[in-house]
Parts: sequence; C-alpha cells; structure tokens
Amino acid sequence: MPSPSDETQTRKPRQLVRIVRLFRPYRARLAAVGLLVGLSAVVSLASPFMLREVVDVALPRSRTGLLTLLVLGMIAVSVLTSVFSVLQTYISTAVGQRVMHDLRTAVYAHLQRMPLAFFTRTRTGEVQSRIANDIGGMQSTVTQTATQLVSSLTTVVATLAAMVALDWRLTLVSLVVLPFFVWISRRVGNERRKITSARQKQLAAMSAIVEESLSVSGVLLGRTMGRSRAQTDRFAAESEGLVDLEVRANMAGRWRQSTISIVMAAMPAIVYWAAGLTVSQGHPLVTIGTLVAFTTLLTGMFRPLMILLQTGVEVQSSLSLFDRVFEYLDMVPDIREPDVPAVIAGRPRGEVRFEHVGFSYDPDGAPALRDVDLTVPAGTSLAVVGETGSGKTTLSYLVPRLYDVTEGRVTIDGVDVRDLSFEDLSDTVGVVSQETYLFHASVADNLRFAKPDATDEELVAAARAARIHDHIAALPDGYDTLVGERGYRFSGGEKQRLAIARTILRDPPVLVLDEATSALDNQTEQAVQRAIDALSEGRTTITIAHRLSTVRDADQIVVLNRGRVAERGTHDSLMAAEGAYAALVTRDASLTPATAA
Repeated sequence: MPSPSDETQTRKPRQLVRIVRLFRPYRARLAAVGLLVGLSAVVSLASPFMLREVVDVALPRSRTGLLTLLVLGMIAVSVLTSVFSVLQTYISTAVGQRVMHDLRTAVYAHLQRMPLAFFTRTRTGEVQSRIANDIGGMQSTVTQTATQLVSSLTTVVATLAAMVALDWRLTLVSLVVLPFFVWISRRVGNERRKITSARQKQLAAMSAIVEESLSVSGVLLGRTMGRSRAQTDRFAAESEGLVDLEVRANMAGRWRQSTISIVMAAMPAIVYWAAGLTVSQGHPLVTIGTLVAFTTLLTGMFRPLMILLQTGVEVQSSLSLFDRVFEYLDMVPDIREPDVPAVIAGRPRGEVRFEHVGFSYDPDGAPALRDVDLTVPAGTSLAVVGETGSGKTTLSYLVPRLYDVTEGRVTIDGVDVRDLSFEDLSDTVGVVSQETYLFHASVADNLRFAKPDATDEELVAAARAARIHDHIAALPDGYDTLVGERGYRFSGGEKQRLAIARTILRDPPVLVLDEATSALDNQTEQAVQRAIDALSEGRTTITIAHRLSTVRDADQIVVLNRGRVAERGTHDSLMAAEGAYAALVTRDASLTPATAA
C-alpha cells in the first residue's frame, strides 16, 4: 500500500502539468516573454567580456578610443536590459492576472453548478476563503514565478556558458557547491508546503467565523445571547494559531538559506584563491582581465541562482494552494445539465406530475419520500400539509430540481425535469420560500435580479400586484432605497412581498410556495396572502403549508406522513373523512372552530 508521501510525489507531476495548462491560452504572450528574457540574458553577458577588454587591452595600452566604445557599449547593455525587464514584467504580470481571473471565474462558475446539498454541508466562509485567500495567495506565484523561472534559468545557463568560455577550471570550482544548494532548497520547499496548507486551513476557519458572527443575523444572535465576548475570544484563538503559522512560514529554512548566502558571498574569494594556485613558471594562467570578468559573472549569477532556488521553494509552497483550488474544481456535481436538453414547445402549460417518487438525502439513511404519486393539472393548486419532518419541503425541492429524485421521476407537461436545461427549468418554475433572501442593493436591483431588462413600469406593476408598491413609494428614495444586509431594513412581510414581486416579474407558469407565510403574524399574513393569490392566478401552484388556514381553497390537498401520501382530497372531503387532515386542522391554532367545522 503506497504511503502518503509516495502518493504526494506521484501527484506532483500531474499537478504541475495541470498548472502549466492554465497558461495555454496565453502561449503567444509567454513566447514574447521568453524572447525578451533570452535577449536580455544574451545582451547582459556582453558586459563582462567588454570589461575584460577594458582591463587587459584598453587601459594598459592607453587606447582611449577603444575605451570609449567599450564604456558606451556597457551603458547600452544596461539600458537595453532595463527596457527588456520592464516589458517582460508587464506582459508576465498581465498574463498572471488573466490566469488568476480564469481560476476565480472557473471556481465560482463550478460552485454555481453544485447542488444545494453541497452548500448545506459547507460553511460559506470556507467557500469564500478558497476564492479569496487561496487564489489570492497564488498571485506572486502565478504572476511572477513563470517569468522569474525562465529569466533566472536562462541567465544562469548563459552565465555558465560564458564562465566556461572564460576559464573552465574556475567554473568547475564554482559549481562544486551547487548540488548542496539544490538539496537545501528542496528540503525547505517541502517544509513550507506543509505549513502553507495548514495556514490556508486556518485562514478558512477565520473567514468562516467572520462571515457567521459579523453578519446581521450573527451580531443579533451574539448580542441577544450575551456571547459577543465569547465570539471575540473564539476569533482571537483562531488568530493566535495563525500568528504561529505565519512565523513558521517566514522562518522555515531561513538558517539553511542563510548558509547558501554565506557560501555564495565567499565564492569570489575562493575563485581568487584558486586562480592564485594556477601560477605556472611565475606567471598566472589566468589574466587579470579574465579574473575580473569571471568574478563579475560569478557575482552576477548569484542573484538569479538564488531567485531560481527560491522560486523552487515558492512553487512547492504554492502547490498546497493549487491542491485546495483543484479540490473544488474536481468535485463532480450530483445534478448535471443534460447534454441535449429537451424542449417544451411554446409556453409550458404547467402540468406537474410526481410519478412514484422516492428520495433519500443519505443512501444509507431512511428515505424522506416513498412512492409519492401525484398529478397537479395545469392551472390548479396543490397544498401539501403534514407534521414536521413528513417530507413537505423535500417534495418542493424536487420540482425546481434542487435535488434529484432517487426513484421515479418528476415531469412538467410530460417532460422529465432532469431532461430540461437549467435555464428552461428556472424559467418554468418559480419558488417563493419562507426565508427570503435580498441582496445589499436597491429595491429596483433586487427586483431586476429576476428580469435584468425589466422596465420601471414593469417593476411598478409587479410591486402593485404584490401589494408592496405603496410602501416602496413612501420611502425617501423610493425604488432606489437600499434594502440593507439581507433586507434587514424591511419587515418579514415586506421582504416576502418583495420576493413575490420578484417572482411576478419572472412570470413562471409553475409556482412553488414553501411555507411562505408561516413566520408572519396574522395581519401581515393576510397582506402577503393577498399578494400570493395575485401571483398564483392562472398558474400551477404547489403550496407547502404550515398554517392550514392558507390552503382550505386549494383544488386538492395532500397529507404527507413519513414521506408517504396519507390522504388527498379537498378541504371539505378531508374534513368529512375525519382522518389525519382533520386532526391537523383541529390542532391548528390559526383556524377558528367555526372555520374548522
């Protein structure tokens, strides 16, 4: 059985290939960077050779004309290399930022396709951390590493070639310690990779705490429960753990890297010593000009060599970030769009059928729904009632395909919802849930989320139908009023009516109402119910009911019990049967005895 380290070593090449593929769309620009790097490396090598001519020829022989040309040449080399450096930095940074944009967009788009189940088991702060912290942590690696790697490698190779051309013996002396440098860098890289992985997990935990505790709901809960100090202590503990990881990350291999720097700084002195040992018959085998040029090359090679070694360390460290991002990209959505979607000709009539539907959240757990067989004719209303945990909300999830059935099928006008494209399905089925979500934007922007091209007249018409226009018009900024974080500037009933207006704009032929009034007081419920009645007119409506007063006029009522259909019929027929429905009505505090009878 392979060990974790063996598995990591096996995964590295595949991962590196995958990272390289991210840059594939920008091959032309990367080729331009490579050309600029190569030109810069070749041009910069001319300076040591010109320096040798200055020391060995121009100065000893007082050739001022040659000296002037050599000095101008050295200045020209400096100017050209600076221009090449600016250009390659601009192009490589632009490419790196595009790659980061592609990664962020790919992760976001992939998460948009993930099923609802993924978000019920994943903290929002964790998701945010993957997109912000992990991809953000790659910035230096993605924007600079490729250029630094190519530039440093090209410079080191070209410099070595020039050093060999000057004196191969001194070159061999200079390369003795290179394997030692590589070994140290690999050790440091592996150490930093482990620390980076732990640091990103810590950042994700902190992001989750911030998202949960500093939202409007989190602050309200913390203050009303007297847990503000405890929340602060909890955040401080996570932050303390991050301090330790940051210190370890910055100090990892620092002494080893310092050893490399010391050895490199000593190398010119070693070269001078080695050159002194080459004296033959009283004359050195290496000229002063060659020695000066060689040590200039050697000193100039230190920086790209250090960058090359450091880049290797950074690449190994960033692999843990890529691991976390690729982990999200590799998740296979349980609910997928069909390759060739079915099409409902014209505007859907809205007939909904549950054909022997079974569903389980956990393959090993008890099913939430069992053999549910229902037909909701187009333009009629179905009310689903039952005890808590009977499967009512689960049934509502299956129509808009927030979950897929595990048995049977759900159809609209005879077409399995799994065969429809996501866009067609969302155009066909509208959902108004108990928990209304509003963005921190204006009222108009929240309404236009359903229909971006809606006119002001359409907004007003939808708001009037939802019985919310008068309230909006009375606000100081009208439809431009900011609703606040999660709509906290509005009451529960007002938020519900905004959600209803938003759904009216979308104009779906099938409507799912998931306990849309259960959290409201009686007076507010009546106002919202009138808006729902306007919304339901002419549509196929499936209402998940908690308060039975809202469903007595439904065309058919279904009672669920432990995921099965226990009863079905109209209000009057079910009351006459004196079964499960009648028992629920009797216990419903919102019905008066006269109504219940």
